[in-house]
Amino acid sequence: MPTRRTFLATTAMTAATHAFAAPKDNDIKIALIGCGGRGTGACNQALSAGSTIKLVAVVDPLEGKAQAALDILKSKHEGQVDVPPDQVFTNFEDYTKAFALADVVLITTPPGPRPFLFEQAIKAGKHVFMEKPVAVDAAGVRRVLAASEEAKKKKLNVCVGFQRRYQPSYIDMIDRIHAGAIGDLVFGRVYWNGTSRPGFVREPNESELHYQIRNWYFFTWMSGDHILEQHCHNLDVANWVMKGAMPIKAVGQGGRQVRRAKENGTIFDHHTVEFEYESGMRILSQCRQIGGKCARDVSEHFHGTKGAADLANGGKFLINNLPPGGKRTRNKEDPYQLEHDALFENIRTGKVRNDTDYAAHSTMMGVMGRMATYTGQVITWNQAMQSQDILVPDNITWNTEPPVKPDVDGWYPVAIPGTTLPV
Repeated sequence: MPTRRTFLATTAMTAATHAFAAPKDNDIKIALIGCGGRGTGACNQALSAGSTIKLVAVVDPLEGKAQAALDILKSKHEGQVDVPPDQVFTNFEDYTKAFALADVVLITTPPGPRPFLFEQAIKAGKHVFMEKPVAVDAAGVRRVLAASEEAKKKKLNVCVGFQRRYQPSYIDMIDRIHAGAIGDLVFGRVYWNGTSRPGFVREPNESELHYQIRNWYFFTWMSGDHILEQHCHNLDVANWVMKGAMPIKAVGQGGRQVRRAKENGTIFDHHTVEFEYESGMRILSQCRQIGGKCARDVSEHFHGTKGAADLANGGKFLINNLPPGGKRTRNKEDPYQLEHDALFENIRTGKVRNDTDYAAHSTMMGVMGRMATYTGQVITWNQAMQSQDILVPDNITWNTEPPVKPDVDGWYPVAIPGTTLPV
């Protein structure tokens, strides 16, 4: 099984030569755009990738978020957080000031604005760590793919937070699948059936845009719905196993069984989708955010002509119900850390890895699935990729009109399969 050392060595050997040299003073300066829990965690991992990595700017428009992140990061990384008060930015448009100060940009905002920010970061010539998914609609995916081409021309590193791609146990299993351990693929199953999470109740006199950004997970234009924001990890594993071949069509169903409060916004609480491939291969996708006594399962399973592979089923990785190679996988590595280790190792050594293309296609698979569950129709890949539905306003400021609004009773519009039509 690959170790952290061999993985990083392989990354360095296989990456393309990088024309953008590491900073001459050996310090690599980073800016954090989006200071919530995931952003703070990603920045902690970035700073843990080397003592010469320095945080120089933070951006978050929600009150107190930027300072809260700084307090945590300073306590963990003494000497690596150098953010004076005039580099703590609290306006949306201040991203340009943060970009100007940094060599590497961490884009850990909610998914909605990520395509715009990624596009701007690449224009500014910055290396990027970007959380997944990389967009919430096809228009955003197209922008991300176009920006990726510019990143390749500029030889910029782009790391996307599909951390399973950096996890030794997943790498080992998928290498074995590709080598024929289970024969020709005939069927797959991917699951993220977990618990729910509460929405935030509106505060007195809170503006509509402020409320939707603070309660971002429950608005499709900001999160993409949990089939995209969370289940995209499992869909990315399917994309990886399929060597990047994308489904030709999808059909599914979903709805809101327990999300019946106003603070639950516009998203569903369950989705089931069947993805069909040109070869006839099918992958069944399930994701559910309902608590109580519902069974929980976060795993991926692939069936072939010679057997089956189970990934992360109860924490185990199995081929034909046995540990691969006759030895149980005991992966103690932190894939969240490994992805940052690889990113900054490449920057230091003048190598390039760009995760954007596969991340964009895995994102698009989630968008396609959501289109199928929201409408109840069969959605083709070409139809989804060419969709003109633009969910996210460009270059958001506090003057931006939110793209969805509640009715007079405070309820938001929710997709109705059979009535909602694809755009």
